Amino acid sequence: MTRQQAPVTVNGDVRTRPVLLIADPDRTVVDEVALALEREGVAVTGAPDGAQGLLQAGALRPDVVLVSATIPVIDAVEFVRAVRLARAVPVLLGVGEGHAEQAVRALAAGAAACVARPYRVPELLPFIHAASPESRDVLHVGGVELDAQAYQVRVGGRTVHLPLREFELLRYLMRNADRTVTREQIMRHVWHTAATTSTNTIAVHVKRLRARLGDEDDQLIQTVRGVGYRLVTPSISGTPS
Repeated sequence: MTRQQAPVTVNGDVRTRPVLLIADPDRTVVDEVALALEREGVAVTGAPDGAQGLLQAGALRPDVVLVSATIPVIDAVEFVRAVRLARAVPVLLGVGEGHAEQAVRALAAGAAACVARPYRVPELLPFIHAASPESRDVLHVGGVELDAQAYQVRVGGRTVHLPLREFELLRYLMRNADRTVTREQIMRHVWHTAATTSTNTIAVHVKRLRARLGDEDDQLIQTVRGVGYRLVTPSISGTPS
């Protein structure tokens, strides 16, 4: 089963909207997600097994790949590894109960993140938007490099795996380097909500992000007391080694 939801020119690399490949044996699941994402301007193609999924990944060159932990023919972990060796494209693993060990192996093989299956469109959209043709950029601040298309972060050349929320937080801070962003702005642009949240919630995510980046002395991401946070460039402060 192969389902493509919109005309997208691939060979000429002319795309009017992002393309998501879903490798999942459940056609109903794929159709439901495709219908919902069509309303969001996303083209969806489905593949029922790992072998056909790899063929589609090579031919279609999707912006994001989503593979179910239950995919037959080719194991999901091997599928992730094969896709990542071929292209720098974010691969998501759809997991359910009993897939914890498989999730760990998939992340080690290069998966960008694990998402719940049955799939939820609000959980998928940030990955798709980050990898869309309009968002294909690489941000640099000191030794930190963020590739939105590949959903990848490097610090001093070393790949650092970030959960979705921390990736979006870092991306927002890097886009506003050397500017103070308020907690309210972070809620709108990272959490995508106007609702207020506890100061501690954002602080916890900032703390985790600093730890993953090696920002032990808070030199890269500074706290502006009573206001928010500021990511600074090397000319203002040193970056983590």
